[in-house]
Amino acid sequence: MDQENQTMVTEFYFSDFPPFEKGSLLFFILLLFIYMFIIVGNFIIFLAVRLDVRLHNPMYNFISIFSFLEIWYTTVTIPKMLSNLVSEQKTITLVGCLLQMYFFHSLGVTEGLVLTVMAIDRYVAICNPLRYAVIMTPRLCIQLSSGSCIFGFLMLLPEIVWISTLPFCGPNQIHQLFCDFEPVLSLACTDTSMILVEDVIHAISILTSISVITLSYLRIITVILRIPSGESRRKAFSTCAAHVTIFLLFFGSVTLMYLRFSVTFPPLMDKAIALMFAVLAPFFNPIIYSLRNKDMKEAIEKMFCSQKMFSVSGN
Repeated sequence: MDQENQTMVTEFYFSDFPPFEKGSLLFFILLLFIYMFIIVGNFIIFLAVRLDVRLHNPMYNFISIFSFLEIWYTTVTIPKMLSNLVSEQKTITLVGCLLQMYFFHSLGVTEGLVLTVMAIDRYVAICNPLRYAVIMTPRLCIQLSSGSCIFGFLMLLPEIVWISTLPFCGPNQIHQLFCDFEPVLSLACTDTSMILVEDVIHAISILTSISVITLSYLRIITVILRIPSGESRRKAFSTCAAHVTIFLLFFGSVTLMYLRFSVTFPPLMDKAIALMFAVLAPFFNPIIYSLRNKDMKEAIEKMFCSQKMFSVSGN
């Protein structure tokens, strides 16, 4: 009988989504707009970098990879949120929940590593410009990009495999907007203290990335302040400002969510923080990289003008 109870739960219920008749349609329309903007905006950035030869350099290559990851990062969670806003069931299978956690966090870790690589790239470009082309070779860029992806997807695998072996015998209500480690593990009918080991590993990786990025930009700022030309100094600051903004949005919300240790937040604030790094940070990514970057704006305009000319000539 105990064994039956332990294998009873095969799906989870998202209990915190409002019923359809209580205004969830408004949230659905807003979230759908944000999701479409994220997909289209990041895809435009990715395409502009690939099509414009002027942007075929390490910095824009990493930006395009980050934008590509943002598309899949949001696709893992937002479509299910949209479904929960208009569906009466609001459920997800255990396998679906595990897959959502795995891909969401794997893509998140990969994005964090790409942001770290971007900071290192800017550090070399500004602090050691004469050797930049020698250091940041196309081969090294490929190695850094592929290494970030491989490490990001391998790091979470042991944790997900371990969670898949845990018994879930009820209750099955997830008090979060998507499947995440803490809400899911709280439903397990066994001791989950082993997760502390993984939590320490995650904390070390997050803090390492934050430290590398912070130290890189502190060094960059000191070098920029020594540039005699006001125009060159302004351009260097403008280039780094977009990266720093994305870094603060991404790692700020991640730190609040996963590095708070014993600090607990009210449920509403928990969900606000989750929305910040799962929805709002990806939403601002295309805005920041397209509006604050002259080369990117010109590449996007060129891409649309070329498409328009092609359509006219075709007619």
